[in-house]
Amino acid sequence: VSSTAGILQPLHMEQFYSAPVADTVVQQLLPVPEAAPFPEPPDPKTCSPREYLEYYIFPVLLPGMTELLHRAKEEKCFERKRTKFIACDFLTEWLYNKNPKRKDESFTEFFSIPFVNDWLKDHPRLPIPLSLLLSEEEASIVIQSFWRGYRVRCDSEIQELRQWQKQLREDKNIIKRVKEFWAKQEAK
Repeated sequence: VSSTAGILQPLHMEQFYSAPVADTVVQQLLPVPEAAPFPEPPDPKTCSPREYLEYYIFPVLLPGMTELLHRAKEEKCFERKRTKFIACDFLTEWLYNKNPKRKDESFTEFFSIPFVNDWLKDHPRLPIPLSLLLSEEEASIVIQSFWRGYRVRCDSEIQELRQWQKQLREDKNIIKRVKEFWAKQEAK
C-alpha cells in the first residue's frame, strides 16, 4: 500500500458523476456525497484502511465500475448466459487509461498494456469460441445456410447425383488421371 500511496491522487466523487452519464439506477446505488469525507487528505501511510479506501481507492474505482455496468448492458451481459465481454479486462483497461500519470498519453488497448502482455506470455488464454464472436445476424446466416444445405443434400435427386459422382471417382480414379495429364503436359 505504501508504494502506491504516492501514485494515487485524492479525487472527489462529484467530478465523476454527471446526470447524462449515470442513469438513475446507478445514481441510487452510488450516491454523490454532499461534501468531501475528509477536509484534508489523510496520510496514506498512517490512516485507517477505511479512510484509505474512501479517500484514495473508491473515488477512482467507483466511476470505473459505473462504466463497467454501462458496457455490460451494451454487451447484453444481463440478457445472456455467455458473452465475449470480460469485465476484468474492461476494468483493467479503463483504470490503466484513466491513471492520472497517463493523462497526456493516448488510449491503450487491453492487449497492448505492458503488464498484460507480460502476464499473457506466461499464462496464455484459450481463444474465444466462434459462437461468442459472431453477431446475432452472422450466427443466423451460418445456421440458415447449414440448414438449407442439409435440406438440399437430403433431396433424392441430389442423393442420386452424389452417388453417381462417388461411383465415377472410384471407377475412373480421377486423381490418378489428373496426375498423368499434368505429367504429360509438363513433359511437352
